[in-house]
Amino acid sequence: MLYQRFLRVSIFVLIGASLASARDLALVSNKSNAVGAITLTELVKVCKAQSNRWPDGKPITVVMRSPSVPEMKVVLEKVYGMSEGEVNGLIVTSNHGRPAHPAILVVASDEELVNKVASLPGAIGVVDVYSINSSVAVVRIAGKLPLEPGYVLHGN
Repeated sequence: MLYQRFLRVSIFVLIGASLASARDLALVSNKSNAVGAITLTELVKVCKAQSNRWPDGKPITVVMRSPSVPEMKVVLEKVYGMSEGEVNGLIVTSNHGRPAHPAILVVASDEELVNKVASLPGAIGVVDVYSINSSVAVVRIAGKLPLEPGYVLHGN
């Protein structure tokens, strides 16, 4: 009897811990951007600073959390396809010679990310879905919105 109770409690704690560590992320954009949807291929090009302007001519700025934070693991794997060190190198290379308008900005928190995206025309960023507010627009990736089955930035 005691063993069964211990087993149930252990399973409950393990499931709760795994659910707590899963994060659903969303791609958000400055409201003045004309982009409401993007393919995964286009997102990769934008995040790797291979595309530097939106179709309407606005310069692109990617706002992101540090590649070292656990929340970025999904983005590193599914968008960048690179290690933390490789992404850090990409940030330095992409921003070289662009002090006035960096291609990639690194911020300390989701709140700062949302505020920066909201204040920079042409900016996009990946943020926890629970940090989204009305100052930014959510962008579809491959036709899907966050929390829809098959959304690429669903945390594991």
